[in-house]
Amino acid sequence: MEVQKGLATTKDEAEILQMAETQHGIITSTQVTEAGIPRRCLSSLVRSGLLVRVERGVYTLPETWEDELYVLQWRFSRGIFSHETALYLHAMTDRTPLRYTMTFPFGYNPHNVVKRGVVVKVAGEETYWLGIMTLPSPSGNTIKVYDIERTLCDMVKTRHKADIQVVNHAMRMYAGSQQKNIARLLEYAQRLRVKPKILTYMEVLL
Repeated sequence: MEVQKGLATTKDEAEILQMAETQHGIITSTQVTEAGIPRRCLSSLVRSGLLVRVERGVYTLPETWEDELYVLQWRFSRGIFSHETALYLHAMTDRTPLRYTMTFPFGYNPHNVVKRGVVVKVAGEETYWLGIMTLPSPSGNTIKVYDIERTLCDMVKTRHKADIQVVNHAMRMYAGSQQKNIARLLEYAQRLRVKPKILTYMEVLL
């Protein structure tokens, strides 16, 4: 990395490389602008091979493994990772998602999201915000995800058609967790209209 910084022709370019290094090798054009650095420096770094453009407005150092979750989060900032993807991020399933799932507020145009192969879910404004938190992606970048109580409620919704084995495994793990919050789970279940299903699971497991 020191060699690359030395190759940067300007102070601004060196600063961009330093920012990327402190962010697991990723930098966005928005961050560059917010730092008061001209975006043309990004193009210069790409031409010189010191950065790689992986998505519109998203760049990485050449040796960086692309963090698809982080790129999706940046590209579709209103999307919250949910359902099976959230279970995976909470380490409540041993199945790596074949396709990522994101939830968007009602009225959001999902055309570009679907083109990226993402499974799109929709929530009304009254429940879209329920349970949003942040977690590190497998590459260590901060992304938005629903908390585990919200995720369990989403998983048992009839229209989602989740794999029952995945749901049962997650419910057992949750019931045995010291971090479980049953009061929050039941509050979410009430608001998301799945309380009878959640109660059935908890009555058996607790």
